[in-house]
Amino acid sequence: METTVTEAQCDMRRGYYSGAPGILASALAWSVAASIAAFASPQRAIWALLVGGALIHPVGLLLCRLLGAPATHAKTNPLGQLAGASTFWLIFSLPLAYGLGLQNPAWFFSAMLLVIGGRYLVFATLYGMRFYWALGLVLAGTGFVLGWLAAPAPVVAAAGAAIEMVFAAIGIVQHRHWLRPDNSSKPKPLRGAA
Repeated sequence: METTVTEAQCDMRRGYYSGAPGILASALAWSVAASIAAFASPQRAIWALLVGGALIHPVGLLLCRLLGAPATHAKTNPLGQLAGASTFWLIFSLPLAYGLGLQNPAWFFSAMLLVIGGRYLVFATLYGMRFYWALGLVLAGTGFVLGWLAAPAPVVAAAGAAIEMVFAAIGIVQHRHWLRPDNSSKPKPLRGAA
């Protein structure tokens, strides 16, 4: 039996709480980086975001479990490969952002907003949610504008934190609405789903 795209997307939403815990984990990483940029140094904040970024996935999975989601998808779900591919794309973009940060630390944060914004556009397909188009475009647009205006590193990092905090809250509310028993638009779970 073929899996439909909608079934695969619903499986991803069920498994990862529509991705909202990952957004929250990312917002926390941005918040730490913004604090370090403001009170220590932008160069240290770059490393804080890189290290914090490496922790987003495990922290997001922990938050999923705390919210009652299984933090996994069905092994038969073809969208799992898309999630992995978008992670590699993000990792491959890091040297470019880091190189910009060597010239001007604020450029690193602006570049990361663009890169992460682009990754969230992939999540629109992964989860089947237009919400991710808005998040991706707001992050990328903010990165572009703040880079163009030569905003200082703490401002750029704080903007990333604030945007993701707001969207994490919206994502949690949307997921809870989607889970309601009277929501008949959800397909049945995939075979092999947790």
